[in-house]
Amino acid sequence: MKTVFLLNPKAGKGKGLDKIKQAVETAAEELNVEAGTYLTKSVGDAEKFARLAASEAQAAGEKIRLIACGGDGTLNEVLNGAMGFDSASVGVMPIGTGNDFVRNFSDKDCFLNVKAQICADTMKCDVIKYSGVIDGVEQTRYCANMFNIGFDCNVVDLTARLKTYPLLKGTPAYMTAVAGILIKKKGENLKIEIDGETVHEGPLLLAAIANGSFCGGGVKSSPKASLNDGLMDANIIYNVTRREFVKKFPAYSKGTHLELPDIDSLLYYRQCREVTITPLNGTMRLCTDGEIRDAGRVRMEIVPKAVDVAVPKA
Repeated sequence: MKTVFLLNPKAGKGKGLDKIKQAVETAAEELNVEAGTYLTKSVGDAEKFARLAASEAQAAGEKIRLIACGGDGTLNEVLNGAMGFDSASVGVMPIGTGNDFVRNFSDKDCFLNVKAQICADTMKCDVIKYSGVIDGVEQTRYCANMFNIGFDCNVVDLTARLKTYPLLKGTPAYMTAVAGILIKKKGENLKIEIDGETVHEGPLLLAAIANGSFCGGGVKSSPKASLNDGLMDANIIYNVTRREFVKKFPAYSKGTHLELPDIDSLLYYRQCREVTITPLNGTMRLCTDGEIRDAGRVRMEIVPKAVDVAVPKA
């Protein structure tokens, strides 16, 4: 089996890429396997490369492992390129910013080990298939970890801008963005249908449709979520007051908010198989695996055990 590490030069501002290249060369020689690297050239290039590599491997009757070296957005591109090809398994080396997908696994540090990636076993993981008008184009795509709409999406957008400042990285940038968006209390106006039932129609603070548990660089917003349970987790926070949100945010961040006695008046949480979200103002900002796009009505459905994911071990 061939392994290719797709390196996103923008992840971590390109630091450490030479070390990864050298580590791949050394590991390939020591393990006597075929492994190499590919430096992505632009947004969308990882998806194009993954699709071509998976197609060629399938035509040759071979297997290929595609490791996304970057953040959740790079993984999303590799996933969308590899979908539909039995020849391909995907993995992620978390050198990006949020790196929320790998937080669903206990041995996160192993994902940074080149040899462990090459030798890793795979597990069948669910993905979320979604269809609708995205950036003005009708399309169908796949999500690995989570969708965020409203407050969460706006925080991700502001966090990305704050990280360009020297002293604002990681959690400090995220918490500053939370405070900034909370002042504006910028949410969304949506109709949400879950498994054919309308569960919300009107203003809300946020909606998160999850395959994994984490978003925002470690916020455990969907604590019941699992990557292979055949279910999505819908998380809707109503149009609550700033005071109520600030009071509950520590528990929301830790994933203990569902245990609070009065949470039902503030939040709707449900595991499901299909979700349709319609923006009542025409369009909405949709954050998919950390990448933000403009969208109209979007239909989401879980695809159980749709992809083989490399899970490195110590």
